[in-house]
Amino acid sequence: MLTSIKENKLTTKGQELGMMYFRVAIILFGAQLLMGLIAAFQFLFPSLLFELFDFSVARMVHINALVVWMLYAMIGSTYIMLTEETGHEGVALGLGKLGFWVLTAAVTVVVLVYIFVQVGAGNETTLWLINEGREYLEAPRWADIGIVVVVLIFYFNVFATYMKGKKTGIMTVMVANLMALAGLYLAGMIYTDNISMDQFWWWWVIHLWVEATWEVFVGTLAAFALIRLIGAKREVVEMWLWIEVLMLFGSGILGMGHHYFWIGTPEYWWEIGALFSALEPVPLIAMFVHVLYDWGKEQGAHEAKGEPKSVITNGPAMSWLVLNAFGNFLGAGIWGFFHTLPQVNIYTHGTQFTAAHGHLSFFGAYATILIGMMYYGIQKAYGVERLKATFKSKMGMFLVTFGVMGMTIALTIAGYEQVLVERGEMGATWNAFFTAQNLPWYIQAQMWRAIMGVVTFVGFIYLVWDLLTIGQNAQEAEA
Repeated sequence: MLTSIKENKLTTKGQELGMMYFRVAIILFGAQLLMGLIAAFQFLFPSLLFELFDFSVARMVHINALVVWMLYAMIGSTYIMLTEETGHEGVALGLGKLGFWVLTAAVTVVVLVYIFVQVGAGNETTLWLINEGREYLEAPRWADIGIVVVVLIFYFNVFATYMKGKKTGIMTVMVANLMALAGLYLAGMIYTDNISMDQFWWWWVIHLWVEATWEVFVGTLAAFALIRLIGAKREVVEMWLWIEVLMLFGSGILGMGHHYFWIGTPEYWWEIGALFSALEPVPLIAMFVHVLYDWGKEQGAHEAKGEPKSVITNGPAMSWLVLNAFGNFLGAGIWGFFHTLPQVNIYTHGTQFTAAHGHLSFFGAYATILIGMMYYGIQKAYGVERLKATFKSKMGMFLVTFGVMGMTIALTIAGYEQVLVERGEMGATWNAFFTAQNLPWYIQAQMWRAIMGVVTFVGFIYLVWDLLTIGQNAQEAEA
């Protein structure tokens, strides 16, 4: 994939810019996994890198790298699909390229500050230059402003191209959703010294990104990819996309209530949050099932008439897209519903149940489809008519999926032990927290989490190896 920027057959500057975003995304993906491994082993060996690179720092970089690599991959995916959907080469892409370099420079500086400076005094200087101190949104204020500027440039590229080109249903949803995605980030920049109010606005970014705008974004990518990869009917995927917008913005916004259970907000959020958050994965699953059924039906009709059947034009991308449907259902749906009811959440809140849900839902709902879009970008970059899965493709997908699923199960067992002992038996006291963490079930679960983290990292190596070689190998095979 790294060489595909230089030796490519991409038809537009926008798609070249998309591949540049993919390059940085895969590097940050690796950094995220590496930091996660360090944090996993610090659970087992608390003295590991103590006062040099503490668990709190490893965890912070791990989570921030996750968010940023996914944002990079989302922007890259948008640039890849922009020309094909609008029929226009792109507006002000030179400005977009400048935005890419500004964002990459800012991310590099922020990561270096996280690693080498780490923390500062509780004053304005720290807030502006080192760390804002808000979980998941730790970027200093100067970086916040830079991110807003870059996102505005990106949105201008997309919106201006959309206005000059063809206005498909997919791009209409994308443009509207990007406006919401960019605007919600501003809620994370509101300052208040009241912790309940701070948490109230903080969740507008954390939840309404991940469980509303990001889900709709993934829906637009899925709709686009299914049309390109299997020749799905546009009217089918766009119909489900509009249903998804209705359900996800409805359920996603009101589903935010499951974060308002214990932060000082009114009790009516209990029922609202429990009901609507359970509905969020339904439309995306429905879109995949409907499209695959419709596609299979058409293939059967073609075969009956003796006509040639269409083939999947990109095997690895399609595999990751199908995995996205099931991963979204399991991670966001099943593991989310495990502890979204307030009667259960009062015991599970803040335990490893939350980490289990987070690992599987981010992987299943987002990482899968973004990796699929990377494979699609490589197919376009090398001008390959049909990209077939290789041994490395299969090993990468299997090991990463097996590793993440193994981590999820291990963390679920650790969370169950915490609920049973720390919350149920010992009443959630400070002493109960340490007692539960020293019991053999918890330690064994954390050990398996670390082992499965290594499996995931090995799978990532296979994935990168395949991304670097599959395009050129397919090009040579076709030649």
